Amino acid sequence: MLWIGCSDSRVPAETVTHANPGDLFVHRNIANLFHPSDDNTLSVLEYAVRVLKVDHVIVCGRGGVRASLLPLSNEPPHVNRRIAPLCALGERHRAELDTFGELDARTNRLAELNVLEQVRLLRQTPIVRDRDAPPLVHGWIFGLHDGLLKVLASGYDDEGHAPAELLQTAETTGR
Repeated sequence: MLWIGCSDSRVPAETVTHANPGDLFVHRNIANLFHPSDDNTLSVLEYAVRVLKVDHVIVCGRGGVRASLLPLSNEPPHVNRRIAPLCALGERHRAELDTFGELDARTNRLAELNVLEQVRLLRQTPIVRDRDAPPLVHGWIFGLHDGLLKVLASGYDDEGHAPAELLQTAETTGR
C-alpha cells in the first residue's frame, strides 16, 4: 500500500492505519499534493506501483490547513510554489467555501476538495492507469480532533475506470 500524506507529524501513517513496519510505502509532503510533473513524487508512485506492485494508493489529508486560504506571496518561495495548486483549487471553489461561516469549516472543506483532486490526478497518470490491474486510489481525511478517518473516494467500476460520481463529488455533493 502506498500512503501519500501530509508532512504534519500529527498524522503518522502507521498509527492512523494500525500498520506494522513494512506494510506501507510512505510519501509525505506539504498538503499531501501530487504534482504530475514532480520527479520525486512520480518516482515514489512508479516504484510503489511498478516495482512493489501495490494494490492500493491512499491520499490522506487533514483539515485546518489555513495557509491554503491565503493569497500567494513571494515568501517563503519554495512553500508557495509547492502549495500554489492548492491555493488555486481554493480560488476555483471560492463561492462554495465562502458559504461556510467558520474558518475551520472552510479549511476542512478545502482539505476534502484537495484530497479528491489528488485522487483524480493520480488516477489519470499512466503509471496507475496502464497497469494490467490498476491499484485502487483512495481519498481519506484524518480528523485531528477525533482521530477518525473519513473516506471520500474509493474504488473503480467494472471497466477499471474511476466512477464519475467520485470524481465529481467535489463539485456536486459538497462531501
